[in-house]
Amino acid sequence: MYKLIAVAALVVSATWGAADFAAAAGAPSPHGAYAYIGYPNDGQVVPANKPFRVWFGLRYMGVAPKGVKYPNTGHHHLLIDTDLPPLDQEIPSDRNHLHCGAGETETTIQLPPGKHTLQLLMGDDMHVPHSPPVYSKKITVIAR
Repeated sequence: MYKLIAVAALVVSATWGAADFAAAAGAPSPHGAYAYIGYPNDGQVVPANKPFRVWFGLRYMGVAPKGVKYPNTGHHHLLIDTDLPPLDQEIPSDRNHLHCGAGETETTIQLPPGKHTLQLLMGDDMHVPHSPPVYSKKITVIAR
């Protein structure tokens, strides 16, 4: 079981793109918006069974908590060991889909030993992916 603890942090800029999908039914996203995982890096070894920090980045879009409907904003969802959910429905909330609905741009997670994937997906005020969806590259980390 994953132990998830949310903490506050700063949004930092970097690069990664979002794909254009007509299936998304959420609020419109700004042209060129993208999300990225600033830490850890793809392929990095992280401590197993101990909390470690994951911080999120977002470009050309703002962060707003769940329930706040404001143009060109949304909030992060950290996907752990799973693929993107259906992009025309509310993002699930379970151990594989961490909702950062208070507008967090960083969280602390704990993973069991082994290989794991992490990916960000932005959700609108109602946890629905934007149109087009804004998500990060999926990265792999090794917990040891």
